[in-house]
Amino acid sequence: MSHKPTPTGPATRPIREALDASAPLLRLVERVRASNERYEVIKPALPPALRRHVQPGPVDDEGWALLVTNAAVSAKLRQMLPRLDDLLREAGLPTPAIRIRVLASPA
Repeated sequence: MSHKPTPTGPATRPIREALDASAPLLRLVERVRASNERYEVIKPALPPALRRHVQPGPVDDEGWALLVTNAAVSAKLRQMLPRLDDLLREAGLPTPAIRIRVLASPA
């Protein structure tokens, strides 16, 4: 019986090392962290029934998006924007704009 050598693929490396080596991935990770940090600041101000319909969205140079499940949640959040802005500012996370985006419902 002869054993064929097992082909080896490209060398694997830990995810942290891969992230550190890629500027675009580092920016993405930073933006996700910034979004989650902002969400944790405003989360206590959201009524409990509303929280399950809101998730943090992307952060970019123009602001931060909150993703919501429907138009009713969007309308309620729009009423809360001044308070959410205040909370972010008090936490040292001023945001140029908070955008609210309604997620498309599954077909």
